Amino acid sequence: MEIRQIISFTKIAQFQSFSKAAETLGYSQSTLTVQIQQLEKELDTKLFDRIGKKTILTPPGERFLKYAHIILADINDASLALKDDSELSNALRIGVTDSVCFYKLPPILKYFHEHYPKVNINITINDTDQLIDKMDTGEVDFIYILDQPCYNNNWIKELEAKESIVFVASSNNPLAQTKDIELDDLLTQSFILPEANSVHRRALDNMLSARGYLFKPFLEISSIEFIQHMLRDSNFISYLPYFTVEEAVQAGFLSVLDVKDFHASMYRQIFYHRNKWKTKEMTEFMRLANEM
Repeated sequence: MEIRQIISFTKIAQFQSFSKAAETLGYSQSTLTVQIQQLEKELDTKLFDRIGKKTILTPPGERFLKYAHIILADINDASLALKDDSELSNALRIGVTDSVCFYKLPPILKYFHEHYPKVNINITINDTDQLIDKMDTGEVDFIYILDQPCYNNNWIKELEAKESIVFVASSNNPLAQTKDIELDDLLTQSFILPEANSVHRRALDNMLSARGYLFKPFLEISSIEFIQHMLRDSNFISYLPYFTVEEAVQAGFLSVLDVKDFHASMYRQIFYHRNKWKTKEMTEFMRLANEM
């Protein structure tokens, strides 16, 4: 049994396709087929069924996949243990949602640049669904998102941190000094909101729709920085993750509104595909994300 056969096996299981796995690994499809045939002969069992255009694991294949992950993880750990631990140099490909990128990544990226200058970092900004697709196809090493809790048996989750989503306005807005604001009264105000495809905006629209509200903001824009600028010294209101406005709130420019019987939250999450080797660079990034 060869390591390359086990790697090929896990890639075919990940993509459910010999052709996609071959393209990713840089093999011809025929080479990959021979590798799996040799592995099946050694294990004396059939690992895959080809049904239509899909290649799926047989029950023995599913059992062997668990051991394949363990074998590759142990090999990776052994390889890392023999390398110089003082310097990180492998590239990182990270998929992030926009709010996380602009408000959570800068201190981590600054730390990496100062301590691990040989690490090249590539960042892809997109919505959760698109990032998950990129992770599943190996285009990014891991993803860092703000969303409702996401789970899948093919993913390993490294972080799940609850974040409040709040109604916010200028500290000079009369509502900033008002307690127990009724939601009906709040929705008569002029709003500036993130675009409808942003995850927290979508959650707000769903919540209001469930309560029977038809709601249209004055302005929709993707830039949270622009929204914050527009809120200051105006009567506009917005709905944003607290961590994106925390600095402005602490400085006294913005205030979180006290809305009666309203509490909303989402979760910052980091996860990567189970078939992905977790490098030292990934481990260090995730450690910093948890600490910062």
